[in-house]
Amino acid sequence: MPPIPYDSDVYSQIASNKRRSVILIGVFFVVWLAIGAACGLIFDAVSSASTRPAAASPASDGWDPVIVGVVICGFLAICGILYSLNSGAGMVLRVSGAMPASPSQYPQLNNLVEALAIGDGIPKPAVYVINDPSPNAFSTGVSPDKAAITFTTGLLAIMNREELEGVASHEISHIKNYDIRLLLIVGTMIGMAALLASMLWRGAFYAGGGRGRGNQFVLVVLAAGVLLAVVGFIFGPLTRLALSRRRESLADVSGVELTRNPVGLLSALRKLAQNDKPLRKMNHATAAMCIDDPLQHHEAWYHRLYDTHPPIEERIAELEKIASGQSL
Repeated sequence: MPPIPYDSDVYSQIASNKRRSVILIGVFFVVWLAIGAACGLIFDAVSSASTRPAAASPASDGWDPVIVGVVICGFLAICGILYSLNSGAGMVLRVSGAMPASPSQYPQLNNLVEALAIGDGIPKPAVYVINDPSPNAFSTGVSPDKAAITFTTGLLAIMNREELEGVASHEISHIKNYDIRLLLIVGTMIGMAALLASMLWRGAFYAGGGRGRGNQFVLVVLAAGVLLAVVGFIFGPLTRLALSRRRESLADVSGVELTRNPVGLLSALRKLAQNDKPLRKMNHATAAMCIDDPLQHHEAWYHRLYDTHPPIEERIAELEKIASGQSL
């Protein structure tokens, strides 16, 4: 099979993904500092309104509440960034219900992954399996040295060896292209914002009913919950638009470059296109990591605005061109 004229795009995508990871970390940090500043301003305004006497000018604590809010949220942001880089992959695997795939139980799967990793010049990723009838696979981690590939039992049941090799090569390519770090950072940060928003809303509900400073505290907590909810449920999905949908096509093509066989991945994608079973433990944050978006087949047209995958039919068409010897 002749070389595919796509290789320069793969290398430029690797560099682009590294830059985007840094940019997204910076944006995340600035957004959280802004949330802290906003909460400080709200606290100062509420405090001034509730303590000033009639016909008197409002009292103010100056910039102290803003500084305190920025420091607190900055600390939380740093903790979130460090967690995503050090423990985010483990969290994704736990949330997805993934279990290690032992070489004794899954010898063919481990051998395939190891051979492809050696061929691509990276360490063998850890191999995991999810007990789920929906056919899918995804990779996660912050670098090729700390990566994992996960397959569902549904995918293992319907794929032959050639198709399984195609799927594994696609995921190995994501690791080599550093897509996994970008997706991991975004998914962890969105999840953290949504979790904290939920905790703050519940805290405000149980702390309600007080007077004076207690009411001020509840209002600030509610405001923080609203701002974090915006990050988790609006800003987060919009941030995923910064992820290039072309990365899936790039992983398809670089996976074919690795195996020198477009037929395996092409046949695998055709089977995945027929899938009508959503994954049991999957959400918008982790769905972007999958070879086939498990939400894309089951949602209305307006959800396409937030898709991180191109339509699987387009990916199949590109691989059909490669299989027939055409240029992309």
